[in-house]
Amino acid sequence: MSVIDNAPPALDIVDETFLAVPPTTVAAAFADPASWPRYWPDLVLEVYTDRGAEGLRWTVRGALVGTMEVWLEPVLDGTLLHYFLRATPVGADGRPLALRPRELRRELDRRARAAKGIALQLKAVLEDGREPGVPPRAR
Repeated sequence: MSVIDNAPPALDIVDETFLAVPPTTVAAAFADPASWPRYWPDLVLEVYTDRGAEGLRWTVRGALVGTMEVWLEPVLDGTLLHYFLRATPVGADGRPLALRPRELRRELDRRARAAKGIALQLKAVLEDGREPGVPPRAR
């Protein structure tokens, strides 16, 4: 039985992380489609809106079916990385999985932690130790 009768369970994940780098720097981390499997190994992404320094919107297939977005908002001396995932877990046959509430919560938690992990990994790499308000080091 699904969480909602006659409807597949759905994930709706929203995350925000501040990075002390310009939006163009964060956008470059997502620009190359070859990098996407590193972030989302079980998903197949197809861009339906490329907004340059403002981010990307994708349709999602694979372990999930739905949409995903990375919105890059300029804030102070950096970027607020907004992440949105709205998708339904599916089986190998592409049909929605009827997850029990506990299973759905586990999948939601797993995906939310993975999203935050991606953001924090980018933060560590792209900021290279820079503190907010402190100019970037000369290279």
